[in-house]
Amino acid sequence: MSNIILEASDLSFFYGTHRGIEDVNLQVTKGEIFGFLGPNGAGKTTALRLFMDVMRPTSGSAKIFGLDCRDQGVQIRQNVGYLPGEFNLYPNMNAKDYLSMLASLRQTSPDNRFRDQLYERLDFDPSRKMRTYSRGNKQKIGLIAAFMNKPELLILDEPTGGLDPIMQHVVAELVSEAKSAGCTVIFSSHILPEVQAVCDRVGIIRQGRLIKTDSVHSLIEQQFKRFRIFFTSEPPLDAFSLNGVSEIARQDKWITLEIASNMVQFMQQAASYGIEEIESLPVTLDEIFMSLYSDEDPSIRAKDNHA
Repeated sequence: MSNIILEASDLSFFYGTHRGIEDVNLQVTKGEIFGFLGPNGAGKTTALRLFMDVMRPTSGSAKIFGLDCRDQGVQIRQNVGYLPGEFNLYPNMNAKDYLSMLASLRQTSPDNRFRDQLYERLDFDPSRKMRTYSRGNKQKIGLIAAFMNKPELLILDEPTGGLDPIMQHVVAELVSEAKSAGCTVIFSSHILPEVQAVCDRVGIIRQGRLIKTDSVHSLIEQQFKRFRIFFTSEPPLDAFSLNGVSEIARQDKWITLEIASNMVQFMQQAASYGIEEIESLPVTLDEIFMSLYSDEDPSIRAKDNHA
């Protein structure tokens, strides 16, 4: 049996002349947590909707469990827990009845005990009519619906939207626990710390294109490195004017630099001023993300209701 849970091949979708996503190629393997990362309007939600056959691609294809998302969507959804970015609820139905109705649509028997555990962990009262819930509590309904049947695959669109920091932490725990139980998780987010905390790999989407896919660790290690160095002799201000080298702070003989390329030339130049102490400083996924978007026109960051 293939280890590939989801596969997209040249997947594209256009809203008329507006690009949602274009030529996305991706494989997600069993048991990993994969994060789609990008600002609002980048194409994250569009990609997830295509995977779930909520929308049909303009071109290309996607498969889940080796099944075509377009032709075999009903079969696929029996084993997928999906949290859409936007969803409607029945205002006069209470949450418990609603979730019981959703569970009954599955071919497998519902695990009521696990559902009760989700109520408790998410601090959620399911007895109220859904019109009375706040945005955060409505988000909890969507999360419970996605997790409660212990699916093989979770597809979560901005899962912590509207939640307070404590509940955000609970959701991260649930995602990690789902992975430990053998579930594969795909989710979109623009909250970089939560992506860095739980994801094995990330795909960075820019203007509808998947511009980078890598493990979180490799992405951080490969993009650039940051050092704080104490020199015997203070280098002049233009000492490290090399391509790929940026001086970002200076205090007496301590200089902090970011190095994306020309490491050998930099170290040779630095050694000429006498290196007494050197510290490697951490780089966050947030900073990597911003570096990949640094040459982007500001208008691209504008929110797009379609994506």
